[in-house]
Amino acid sequence: MIQIRIKKGEPVERALKRMKKILDREGLVKHLRATRYFERPGEKKRKKSARARARARSIARRAAQTSAM
Repeated sequence: MIQIRIKKGEPVERALKRMKKILDREGLVKHLRATRYFERPGEKKRKKSARARARARSIARRAAQTSAM
């Protein structure tokens, strides 16, 4: 469980910002959004392969840009 301690004199907005950063680093929000609705195993595989293809394209694009320089 994530706990945030508010320091003396610290605005609540800043504490919320720290909490959001921690949640983002933990990947909790992504996990909650992913498990919000049931996803069939085939759909999971398709999304996973699509993410892998996109990642490979961006890596290839970055490699092509650095080699061109």
